[in-house]
Amino acid sequence: MANFDGYLAAFSCALVWSSYSVLSRLVKNVPTDAVGWFCGVTAVLALVCHLNWETTVWPTGWVQWAGVLGLSLGPVGIAFFTWDYGVKHGNIQLLGTLAYSAPLISVVLLIVAGYGEATGAVIAASVLIVLGSLIAGRVKRLRCPSLKPFIDQFFWRS
Repeated sequence: MANFDGYLAAFSCALVWSSYSVLSRLVKNVPTDAVGWFCGVTAVLALVCHLNWETTVWPTGWVQWAGVLGLSLGPVGIAFFTWDYGVKHGNIQLLGTLAYSAPLISVVLLIVAGYGEATGAVIAASVLIVLGSLIAGRVKRLRCPSLKPFIDQFFWRS
C-alpha cells in the first residue's frame, strides 16, 4: 500500500484525460486554439503547486536545458494541440490505437539512451502494449448489439 497515492493519482489522471478526449469529440466547434488557454491555466496551477510543495532544482548544463525545451515543445506542447485536433477531426480508432505506441517508444528510448534496462518485466510489458494495440485495432469488428449505440455515438463518428 506504500504506492497507493501514486496509483490513485495515475488513475485520476487517466480518468480526466479519457473524459477530456471523449468530451472534446462532442464539442468540435470549440477551436483547437483553446488548448493554449488550457495549457496556460495548467502551467499557472502547476507553478503554484510547485512553489508550495516542492524544492526548485534548476537544470545544469545545456543537455538538461535542451531536455526542458524539448519537453515544453513536444509532449507538453504540440502534442496537446495535435491530440485535440485528431480527436475532433480524425479517425478516433486509429488515434487510440496509435496512442499505445507512446509508452513503448518511451521505454525503447530510455533503454537506448542507457537510462533503462531491458529486463524481463520491461519486455513483458512491451509485449502487452503491442497486444493491447492489436486488440484495440480489432474491437470495432466485435458484434455486441447492446453496446453498438454507445460505441457509434462516441467513438466511430467522423
